[in-house]
Parts: sequence; structure tokens; C-alpha cells
Amino acid sequence: MKIGAPKESFAGENRVAMTPDSALQLKKLGHECCIESGAGARAGFSDAAYAAAGVEVLPDAAAVFAAADVVVKVRGPDAAEAGLLRSGQTLISFFWPAQNPELLEQVRAQGATVIAMDMVPRISRAQKMDALSSMANIAGYRAVIEAGNNFGRFFTGQVTAAGKVPPARVLVVGAGVAGLAAIGTSVSLGAIVHAYDVRPEVAEQIESMGANFVFLEFEPTQDGAATGGYAAPSSPEFREKQLAKFRELAPEMDIVITTALIPGRPAPKLWTADMVGLMKPGSVIVDLAAERGGNCDLTVPDQKIVTDNGVTIVGYTDFPSRMASQASTLYSTNIRHMLTDLTPKKDGVIHHNMEDDVIRGATVAHQGAITYPPPPPKVQAIAAAKPKAKVKEPTPEERRAQEAAAFKAQTRSQVAMLAGGGALILLAGLFAPASFMSHFIVFVLSCFVGFQVIWNVSHSLHTPLMAVTNAISSIIILGALMQIGTGNLLVVFLAAASVFMAGINIFGGFMVTRRMLAMFQKS
Repeated sequence: MKIGAPKESFAGENRVAMTPDSALQLKKLGHECCIESGAGARAGFSDAAYAAAGVEVLPDAAAVFAAADVVVKVRGPDAAEAGLLRSGQTLISFFWPAQNPELLEQVRAQGATVIAMDMVPRISRAQKMDALSSMANIAGYRAVIEAGNNFGRFFTGQVTAAGKVPPARVLVVGAGVAGLAAIGTSVSLGAIVHAYDVRPEVAEQIESMGANFVFLEFEPTQDGAATGGYAAPSSPEFREKQLAKFRELAPEMDIVITTALIPGRPAPKLWTADMVGLMKPGSVIVDLAAERGGNCDLTVPDQKIVTDNGVTIVGYTDFPSRMASQASTLYSTNIRHMLTDLTPKKDGVIHHNMEDDVIRGATVAHQGAITYPPPPPKVQAIAAAKPKAKVKEPTPEERRAQEAAAFKAQTRSQVAMLAGGGALILLAGLFAPASFMSHFIVFVLSCFVGFQVIWNVSHSLHTPLMAVTNAISSIIILGALMQIGTGNLLVVFLAAASVFMAGINIFGGFMVTRRMLAMFQKS
């Protein structure tokens, strides 16, 4: 099959769906590649670089649509580009089928197959194809850079000879991929970061990145796993609690970055005009939801405005396009992974398996039929780890009762063992000669004392294996010491040799253990 990438027709779009590196990987799958001349120029990829990678450079988009079996794009096609699609041809791009029903009907009527990269299900196996997350990661990073460009101070606090500079206070609303990227970037720049999300289970993620989680006293909302890994609408009562919390935070924040989006719906209004009025002059709001109407009441899509009280509101909708080279590299990798799944035998033949969760979920038109919306994936969507239930600490009274019960149980077991051992020794004494009993009692005492002395040493000082061998060596030493006082010279010599060799074993064991433990200690 031939994979073709035309130049993006959307005004201001700098990304490209195929890079020279991704083209080389597609050739390993058995495909051929072609691209419109100049398609990668705004992302930093020249026609010469494509030609060096074995990509055929064609003069215009019409030539690409005519030559390619699979057309890859970033933005969805306009009506003119959709008219160039033919029956049996495949288009892979962002498409937004819920927002473009007329375009979806047009491609269906032409018999084309459309794979919408914005419809890739959020299951573990599809992470490598999750273009929304790839672009959101860039958008979150770039949002902080844009905020810093419009903010009149340092992010980090400084104490200089010229005076003290307080650190910037940043609030990130939404801890999805974009929000986490914004949190990480803000923390790395030295700001004091607060983050909020409707899912309380992401608090651990936020705090692990060095930010403070803004907790809202309310019943937990629906888990994102139940909605395909995306956010769900909140109740009116929950919304009022949110707005009240944001009004409380607004006067303290220098920078606010909003990232809240709900698939198929306008962006929820989370930062109202009165909250903007409460912010300090020079503060900055970066609205990553501007393309869907914005999370802020005053956001103007594709523009930067300054309010009457001196707050800058950035409503750009092209954050990934402002980092075109990086965004194109990540997006083309997502496309390449999708084509890898579509080419299971790596023989250059596309096999559109509608039984595959990922392919079926992303396909919105196929063989003259509209296949949107897809059925729920068989595999559960990626969900945040549930917080571990906190173990209730026992009260002092409960702790004393537990210790007393443990002491009584241990005492009973020891008394039972001593009684049983004494009974066995008495039984042996009824039948065994006196000479045997003296040696037998020495052996039993050696075992008992050796066990008590060596086995009870903390394992932080030696390994369990060394504890066993040292216990055995201690038995030998105690038995030998008991025999040294006898009058037989041979017995004295053997006992002394036993003490010497068993001592080497014990002290050598401790030395080896010490060296082993030292391997796991920082110098």
C-alpha cells in the first residue's frame, strides 16, 4: 500500500502527519510513502529529507490523494479534501465525528474508510496510538511557557541584593495529560503549584509531582473508567461547590491554567468573570479549552486579551502547532503504530480488522456505512489507581490489650514446650544409662541456649540463612565447652578444635553479612 500525506490546509497549522523517520518505519511494514511538496517545511522537515528517506515528493494535494491508498493528516479534511477521497481509500486523521456529521456523511457516501485518531479508545494496548494524549502533553507544556511569556515575574522565588522576589502561585484546573504536563513544567520552574481535579484519586499523582491537591468536600464523581477514560459532566450541586472553591483561590493565584474538556460537549465554564475580577493585576489565565468555547467566561478563541483589571487571558487554540517539530514527531509515531496494527503481517497489506477493539473504536466510517459511535471496548478503560484504605491506628488501650494477649499466648506455648520436653527427658531417664543422660542433657541445653542467643539476633544484623548456621555453630561451641573439662586428652583436643572452627564460622558469617549489607547502603 502507498501511504500519502498532503499539506495541512487549515490556516496556521504547522504540523505534518508524516516525518522522514516515520516514513522509514512505514517502509519496514512493506508500505511505500509519498508526500506533498512543502508539507513538512513549517515543521522543519525539508523535501530533501523526505527524498533521502525514500519518500516520493508529489506536486500537490490532488496528486497525493490520487496516488495514495491511505491518506494521513493531522486536521480533519475540509469539504474539498473529502471530495478527493475515493471508494476503498482510507483516511487517518483527527475527525471529531460528533461535531462533523455532514462531513461524516460525505465520506460515507464516497465509500471511504475513516479512522479518527480522536476516537482511539483509552485502553492500555492503545496508549501508543493515543494522539490526543500526545498533543495534550505538548499543549500543557506550551501553556506554561506562554504563561511565563506573559507573566511579569520569575516563576521561582529569589532573594537578591536588589530585593526579595516571591515565587509565582500557579493553579492548574484538571489533572489529565495536559494538566499533569503543566504541573510538571510549573514545578520544575520553581512555582508553588496547586492543582484541582474532579477525581480525588489523582491526588497522589499530583502530590508526587510536587504540587498541592485542592480537595473539595463532596461525594466522589463518576470514575473516568466508566466513560472510556474521559471526563464526565458534573451535577449542578458539585459545580456550585467547585465555583465556590475557585472564588476562594482566585485572589491568591498569579497564573491559572484550565484544561477541562468533555468529549462531544462545549467546554464547561469553570472560571467566571467575577473570578477574573478578583485576580491581581498582572495575573495570567491560559485557557487550553478555548477551541471548545473555553473554561473561562472571557476567553476569546485564537486571541490574547487583557481585561480592565489587568489580567491577561490567552485563548490560543494551536499550542501543539506552536511546537510543530515535536508535535509532528509524536503524532507521526501515533499514526505509524496505528498502521502497524493495520498491517499485522508486515507485508504492506492493510487488514481492517473490525473485531479489534482499537481499530473498531477508532473507525467512524467503513465500507459505505457510518460506524460511529462504536460499541464499548471489551477491555476496561485505563483508570486511576484507587487510593488504599487507611489502616485504623489502634488506641493505647487496644494496643495494651493486644500486647497482653500476645504475652499470654507466648507464655502458654513456652510452658507447654518446657513441660513436654521435661516429660520426654524423664521418660528417657527411666530407660537410658546415666552416662548417656549426662551427654543428652548437655546436648539439649546447647540446643536451647544456642537457639535463644543466636536466633533472636535481629535480621538487620545478619541474614536468616546466617542465623541458622550460626545457631548450629553455637550448639557445637557450647557442647565443646562442656567437654573441655574432662580428663581425657583426646576429648579436650577435639573440643578445642570444635570451638576454634565453630568460632571461625560464626565470626566469618557476621563479616560476610556485614559486607553484603554494605552493598545496599549509600556511601
